[in-house]
Amino acid sequence: MVYAASMKAFPLLILLVAIPCMAATPAYQVYVSNEHAGTVTVIDGADFRVLGTLSVGKRPRGIHASPDGKLVYVALSGTPIEGPPRLDAKGNPVFERDQDDEDEAQADKSADGIGVIDVARRVFLRKLSAGSDPEQFAVSADGKRLYIANEDVNVLSTLEIASQKRLSLVPVGREPEGVGLSPDQKVVYVACETAGEVFAIDAGSYRVLGQFKVNPRPRTVAFLPDSSRAFIPSESTGEINVVDTAAHKVINVIKLPQGTRPMTVAVAPQASKLYISGGRSGTVVVLDLASEAVLQTIKVGQRPWGMAVSPDGRFLFTANGPSDDVSVVDLDKGVEVTRVKSPGSPWGIAIVRTVAP
Repeated sequence: MVYAASMKAFPLLILLVAIPCMAATPAYQVYVSNEHAGTVTVIDGADFRVLGTLSVGKRPRGIHASPDGKLVYVALSGTPIEGPPRLDAKGNPVFERDQDDEDEAQADKSADGIGVIDVARRVFLRKLSAGSDPEQFAVSADGKRLYIANEDVNVLSTLEIASQKRLSLVPVGREPEGVGLSPDQKVVYVACETAGEVFAIDAGSYRVLGQFKVNPRPRTVAFLPDSSRAFIPSESTGEINVVDTAAHKVINVIKLPQGTRPMTVAVAPQASKLYISGGRSGTVVVLDLASEAVLQTIKVGQRPWGMAVSPDGRFLFTANGPSDDVSVVDLDKGVEVTRVKSPGSPWGIAIVRTVAP
């Protein structure tokens, strides 16, 4: 009788053990900022269906999740949207003399800030005061600070999130855009689009540690997990600059396939590859980080800009502005497997870890 009772209880024991394992299954969502529409699209990482679209304010661009995955931050700006500048024979941008003054006169400064989205409820909560014309930013690992490129006033500002206190204003070059915080949390790199200036700033003291130049229009910054190297694209010349972060200097320049206009760079979770969104080429370029050789070019949507890799390293997502969609790339197969509509000129992408029910 004891044996029979044990056998009857055995299926129940299996069920009780299995349930916690199923509840802890990792999952993620993809948040996409749509610059023209003033919205953020939320995509399920499991089946790539659209879960919702949130109105957030004017011109959403840079977008990141908080370290705990509870919030998503998105940069908002009331500065008018312009087309790409005219380029000279060397690929450098040519700016009209009075363009900055015209933009300043037409700008709606009340729209500037960092929007905050509640992930669990999928609602827009509020807007943080973040200085003039924020474009891209980085979130500290403890979730307490934002490092923000204020594009039209040429500064890197640091915001304490809880108090909304401005901790620093560091002057940098013209049109700061890309912001990268090293994984060891020691240094912030700011890439300035116009003249190709890159500033290395101490993340704690806000002191400028170094400054160097790359070819024009550096858009973003990515670091190796050990913070020893940084990767910065030069859009105008189709190059990736490899930076020694101890010396804050370029140690190699990698020429990308003809026609590539690199925008966003992302290091694979295993740190074996570098992914590059190719902009006007409509491709994603894959680099081997050991040899720094081009492994593959993957066709995606029109002018891929923002980009992110799933936490398991299986999928890559690109924001394709002109085609109003997001490409989903299977990285094991090296092909685009689907596109998800995200109307309103998708610009940036953030991955948010969640837990499946």
